[in-house]
Formats: sequence, structure tokens, C-alpha cells
Amino acid sequence: MLELCKPLSTVRGEPQPDNEYQSREDRAASRPVRQRVDEVTGKRQWKVMVTDPAETRAKRASFEITLLADVQPVPTTSEALPGMRPIELDGLTAEPRVAGQGEFKYQSYVFRATGFKQATSKASRSSGTSETAKAA
Repeated sequence: MLELCKPLSTVRGEPQPDNEYQSREDRAASRPVRQRVDEVTGKRQWKVMVTDPAETRAKRASFEITLLADVQPVPTTSEALPGMRPIELDGLTAEPRVAGQGEFKYQSYVFRATGFKQATSKASRSSGTSETAKAA
């Protein structure tokens, strides 16, 4: 696995539980839905859709991240646009995988993170500085 440094992205929506597959028989029997647990850390898995504004290729601009945490992670930043928040991911790793079928295989990645950090973009720094100056 490759550990990435200071990834700044935009999260779309809220993290949702990454639930195990439930067959028709399980649903018919009213069996409870179980959330997936990471085999290595033993923490619950959460899924969230992330957009990378620096990515030039449309196919790789949006991707899903698996967050590993005991409770649902919550972004600490305010919305930049409705439903979108700038974020920085903590403990982000990328694991290469083979995707596609038959002769149309390609390399993809599984991204995992442990949570959110406070975003450190120029916009958030400049707005915080002006608010401090107004308060003084």
C-alpha cells in the first residue's frame, strides 16, 4: 500500500455505512443489515464520494473512499457549495487493484483513510484571518 501526503479534495454528501451484501432470502427473513468491518484494524467501514479538483482526467476526478472508524466520520469544514465540502483526508492509503473484465482490464486503486482533517486551503486561511482581524 502507498501512503499519500496532504490530499486536498472535496467531499460530496455525508459518509454512509458500507454494508455487507444482503441476499433476497436474508431480506425476506428480515435479517439485520450488517456493516462491514476492516479485517486489519477491526474498525467499521464507511463510504464517501470524493472529487479531486486538481485531476485533469474526468474518469479519475471523482472516486469513492473507504473510511475506517468506529463512529461515522464528520467533515469539520463548512459547505463551499450545497452538498460539497473541502476536506483533507487523514491516514490516506492507496492500494493498487486490477479492474475491468476480459481483455478490457486496467489498473485502479482502492483508497482508504482514517478520517478528516481540517482543510488547509488558501480560502479557509484567508477567511479565518479576516475574521480574527475584525474581532480585534
